Amino acid sequence: MKNKKTLVLGASTKPDRYAFKAITALVEKGHSVLAIGQNQGEVAGISIRTKNIPLANIHTVTLYLNPARQRDYYNYIVETQPKRVLFNPGTENPEFYQLLELNKIKYEVACTLVLLATNQY
Repeated sequence: MKNKKTLVLGASTKPDRYAFKAITALVEKGHSVLAIGQNQGEVAGISIRTKNIPLANIHTVTLYLNPARQRDYYNYIVETQPKRVLFNPGTENPEFYQLLELNKIKYEVACTLVLLATNQY
């Protein structure tokens, strides 16, 4: 299995949150994970940062932020030049799709947890 370096945006230390479950599942599947959220903390050994950190060689950005909160990260994500951006359920954002297309960044409307569970990640 290939390690796909993943940035989880909207990370949470609350076990009932999908972002928390995604970080845990990504780590279990052997992917390297970076996490940015509103509050600092740790999930599955991954530190959650509250500020944008310089990123390189990111394969996937998986979003757990509603469209209004995504706006603050548009430039950050585009500058990072990931191979793809995953829009999890509830994060769908046609405005952002257009920006990603303009910058030749692929995106999928898909659930990270489902992709991992079905070996399609």
